[in-house]
Amino acid sequence: MSLGERISSRRQKQARVIEVPEWGEDGAPLLMYVFPITAGDLNKIQKKHKDFLTNQTVDAMVDLVILKAGDADGQRLFTLADKVHLMGEPIEIISRISQEMFGDVDSVEDLEKN
Repeated sequence: MSLGERISSRRQKQARVIEVPEWGEDGAPLLMYVFPITAGDLNKIQKKHKDFLTNQTVDAMVDLVILKAGDADGQRLFTLADKVHLMGEPIEIISRISQEMFGDVDSVEDLEKN
């Protein structure tokens, strides 16, 4: 087994749950399952949003939500077709979700290490 394969096999595969009360039903919040942001995820976002790590625009935050938000079965909650709807949401909701997706990342340097 190569070093890369060994590192990959140890990677955390546990999703965090983000509660979004504003998007829930019947008084229960929407539960959004989010796996840690990877170098590959960050690369996808940075291709479209060059300065994502230093200047997170609403457009970039929405793209991150679309990329990372999943349900309990690991299926994506949103597609690019949903972007128009997400862009119509209050910035407080989108910003909070985006920040929670970063989870335990303390700095840009920490994120770039992934």
